[in-house]
Amino acid sequence: MSETMTAVVQDSVGGPEVLHLGTVPRPTPGIGEVLVRVRAAGINPADHMNRQRGVFSGPPPFVLGWDVSGEIAAVGPGVTVHRPGDEVFGLLPFPRGAGAYAEFVVAPARALVPKPAVLDHVQAAALPLAGLTAWQALVDTAHVGPGDRVVITGAAGGVGHLAVQIAAHLGADVTAVTSAATLDHVLALGAHRAIDHRSADFATQISDADVVLEVVGEENSLRALRVLRTGGILVVTLPQSLPALAPVAAQLGVRVAGLFVEADRLGMTALADLAAAGALRPTISATYPLADAALAHTGPHAPGKVVLTVA
Repeated sequence: MSETMTAVVQDSVGGPEVLHLGTVPRPTPGIGEVLVRVRAAGINPADHMNRQRGVFSGPPPFVLGWDVSGEIAAVGPGVTVHRPGDEVFGLLPFPRGAGAYAEFVVAPARALVPKPAVLDHVQAAALPLAGLTAWQALVDTAHVGPGDRVVITGAAGGVGHLAVQIAAHLGADVTAVTSAATLDHVLALGAHRAIDHRSADFATQISDADVVLEVVGEENSLRALRVLRTGGILVVTLPQSLPALAPVAAQLGVRVAGLFVEADRLGMTALADLAAAGALRPTISATYPLADAALAHTGPHAPGKVVLTVA
């Protein structure tokens, strides 16, 4: 195996044009780690944020990408859960563990789980960060159960379209807030009703919700507070918005929680089980080869996820 590999690197922060192919040292797995031969890497809003400002990794140079699907190429000392040749997928440690836009990446062994046979590598790479965000918001934070009235904003996006499926699987009554072009799409995913956010203010259309998963941010989060019943919970994926939301939530008698996704083997196993059972399928809006990472970052793409493929 060569001591070098091809990766998408950036030497400065900025627009998509800063992304380019380069040759870098191939990493070596340490204790409790595995080397993954990358077959596909998902693209998330966090990738765009990091490319633009280095908010998660610090200053460049660095390699983007937290979502990975591929095969185990080598295992480090002490690893018993995977063997070379195993097909796996998962979330690299967020936020400091990026590096999936490459031919190989090192990951903690227990951040990865077996890839279900029903998913190809592109579909599997679309699941980890967005799927875990939805799972950790709905299951671990809001404890959604049968009959709960759940509202999901940005419902055709990466997190949203998976959250709709997870909430529906949990037996919730799901209202999806999305664009006119994707109303039918989110209904097909399991939403019971869909609202076009451009033609109507969802805050005037909904009341007494138990849970809102809010992924859009800014004024949208403040409006979302007003659709909750007393004691209901708003889960936002932009925790930096909490200081502005907390006093309003207190006045309304509702709860608010901010979520940053975490690598989570239990959550990944749950997502894999749902996929294997046919209850969870990522929507792929576009795929690009690794060499076209800059083009893949130009967007916008909807519905669903954009994925890089690695030959």
